[in-house]
Amino acid sequence: MPRFPFMPREQKFFDLFDESTKNIVKAAKLFKEMLDTWQFIDSRVAEITELEHDGDSLTHQIISLLHRTFVTPFDREDIAMLAHTMDDVLDFIHSAADAMFIYKVSKPNDRAKELAGVIVLATIEVEKAVSSLRRKGEFKQMLERCVEINRLENAADRIYRAAIGELFDNAKDIPEIIKWREIYEHMETATDRCEDVADVIEGVALKNA
Repeated sequence: MPRFPFMPREQKFFDLFDESTKNIVKAAKLFKEMLDTWQFIDSRVAEITELEHDGDSLTHQIISLLHRTFVTPFDREDIAMLAHTMDDVLDFIHSAADAMFIYKVSKPNDRAKELAGVIVLATIEVEKAVSSLRRKGEFKQMLERCVEINRLENAADRIYRAAIGELFDNAKDIPEIIKWREIYEHMETATDRCEDVADVIEGVALKNA
């Protein structure tokens, strides 16, 4: 039987999703390690930048495959949305790391380290949830991971609010306030995007239950 280029390539989509989430987790862990040790900042940021470029490439591959595939494993708009929201998670991790480098932050504070820890936990849940997309029998566990991602986003929001409050209570240096407010926003937005990924996954599960 001849092989047609428009036949479904479900496995390839899922393989690219998995590569993308592994890349995100790697960047999140590297970011947390950077904050915990606070050494070799330039090389750590360069590594995260390279991972961000890898993420862009994976997103491009997913969208390119989407345009070439006639039958997709689930709705085309959900595939595109999933690819872009996963890419956004990595973009904001990179933005936070890059801002710390550009602004020459002297050292990270405890709130930043807390947020970095939540980002790692959220991206790990994203990785596990996305991995379950290829197996319909794991949809229940996948939805449970989405609930955990939502919980972690709420935790990040609480830390962010506390951090902003402390920033304005304790800091007298206006440029320092501006720097850290931007960094905190990038970090909290990374967890928001994790929640966006969870929302897409939940939608896929409901449509394909």
